[in-house]
Amino acid sequence: MDGTGELFEPLLQALPATQPVLVLRYPLDGPQHPAALANWVGPQLPADRPFVLLGESFSGPVAILLAAAAPPGLQGLVLCASFARKPSRLPAALAPLAKVLAQLPRPTWAVSAALLGPHATPALRERLTGALAQLPPAVLAARLQAVLHGDVRAALRQTRLPLLLLEAQHDRLVPARCQRELLALRPDAERVAFAAPHLLLQCAPQAAAQALLAFVDRLVSPCAAAQSAAR
Repeated sequence: MDGTGELFEPLLQALPATQPVLVLRYPLDGPQHPAALANWVGPQLPADRPFVLLGESFSGPVAILLAAAAPPGLQGLVLCASFARKPSRLPAALAPLAKVLAQLPRPTWAVSAALLGPHATPALRERLTGALAQLPPAVLAARLQAVLHGDVRAALRQTRLPLLLLEAQHDRLVPARCQRELLALRPDAERVAFAAPHLLLQCAPQAAAQALLAFVDRLVSPCAAAQSAAR
């Protein structure tokens, strides 16, 4: 939800240097709902080569909307610890409270416990605190409201791309029912579970990188086989 892209650094370090990665960052002003953010990052997607799109947590619905639009070059979709509609059981009518919550102090210990759990290290806590410190309260409030109102299930049903679900089994923010719903919407999806908290890309970067590379390899191999047959 921070939108800075800085929390991807552990994953970037775990991926080989030969695997190019483009981190898409969100604006700190303007509308913050998934459709607006999809319009923001859409023009930044690669236009000259095939690619796979990864949406983590809050960005899952953004990635789903982008995938439903079928941009040229998009070969696969990955959703990490994410959802197609609000993960909380709180009614959308309580969304105005997001403005109040966003103004409250963000105690490091509580944020760390919710997002990192027992996997927290001083380095991860520092990185998390630094990323969240860049997020203005008004932007945080807008994104919290977007989560409570968002529903992209119809868009996910429209997608036909290969889909990989990365599930955090110790997730304290996104309940397991959200993963079950994603699978119900796309029964053909691949699923890889990790014994990790919500920030699984940060707490299990090596294992996550292996799952991502294996997914990409499975997408590339059929294309290579088809090209060989064509020759």
